[in-house]
Amino acid sequence: MTRSYQGGRLLVEVVRSGFVECLHHGSVVVLDADGRDVSVTGDGDAPIFPRSSNKPLQAVAMLRAGLQLDDTADLAMASASHYGEPRHVARVRAMLAAGGLDESALSCPADLPLFEHARRAVLASGGSPAPIYMNCSGKHTAMLLTCLAAGWPLDGYREADHPLQVATRETLEDLVGGPVVATGVDGCGAPVFSLTLRQLAASFLALVSAEPGSPERRVADAMRAHPDLIAGTGADDTLLMTGIPGLLSKGGAEGVSAVAVPGVGAVAAKIDDGAMRARTPVTVAALRRLGIDAPVLEDLAEQVLLGGGRPVGKVRVLSLS
Repeated sequence: MTRSYQGGRLLVEVVRSGFVECLHHGSVVVLDADGRDVSVTGDGDAPIFPRSSNKPLQAVAMLRAGLQLDDTADLAMASASHYGEPRHVARVRAMLAAGGLDESALSCPADLPLFEHARRAVLASGGSPAPIYMNCSGKHTAMLLTCLAAGWPLDGYREADHPLQVATRETLEDLVGGPVVATGVDGCGAPVFSLTLRQLAASFLALVSAEPGSPERRVADAMRAHPDLIAGTGADDTLLMTGIPGLLSKGGAEGVSAVAVPGVGAVAAKIDDGAMRARTPVTVAALRRLGIDAPVLEDLAEQVLLGGGRPVGKVRVLSLS
C-alpha cells in the first residue's frame, strides 16, 4: 500500500517588525554526489506531485520518443516555466512554426505573462490572455512536436492515455527506478506524475551526471546554457543557474524545488502549505549543507518583507535537521 505524504517539519519563520507572524513546514532531501543521504528533514519517501519540477524529466522522455530539437534554446523552452517575456513568446512561436503549427494547436490554458512588465505590455497593446503566454507553452509545444516526430495524433496529446503520456510515464519510471504511484492533472492540463523527494533529487543528480550527448545530459546542458529561458527576469531558477556554474534548478508549484550540481550533490524540497516564498530560502540552506557558497545564495537566503515600501521583516530558515 502506498504511503501518502504526511507533511514535514517546521522550517521557516516569517518575522514582521520583530514579531513571528507566520510559520512554514516542509520536507527536504539532500544527497551527496554519490546519491547518499547528507540530511533528510521531514518526509522524503512519500509521493508528492513535483509539478513543474518534473519538466526536465518530461523533456528527457520526449527526446527518447523522437523529438528533434537541434537548438539548445528550444530544448530549454521544452523544460521551462517561462515568464512570458518577449524572448520567451518569440521562441515558442518559432518552435510551433518549425512544426507547421500555430497557437491554435496548444491545449494549455489561456493566461497572461508571469512577468509584470510583459503582462502590462500585452494589456496595453489591447491583448488578452492566450495559451502562448502560459508558462507551460514551451512544454506543450515540445509535446506537439514529439507527437509529429513519433507519428502520434495531436488530438488529446495531454490526456493520460495518449501514447505521448504513456511513454512519458514509462521514462519517469525508468529514470527513478520504480513505479509512478499516482497521476494527476497539472495546472496546464497535462498529466503530473508523482515522485518522492528522494527520487526527485536523485533524478536531477542523474541528469547532471549523465554521459554527454545522452537525452538526460542534453536536457541538463540546455537548461544550464539558457537559464533566462527556464524562468525569467528575477526568477529564482534563473538566478541560481546564472550565479552558480553547473547548477541545474527547476522549481514547481505548491512550494517544490529541485537542484543538482555535478560532483557535489542534489536537493529536493517541498513546502507543505505551498508557499513559494519559503521554497528558495530552504533550497539555499540545503545547498549550503553541500558546501556550496556563492554571492547569489546570500541574495536569496532571506526574503525581505516590506511595510509601507520599506523593509520591516524577513522570511528566514530556522534549521534543517
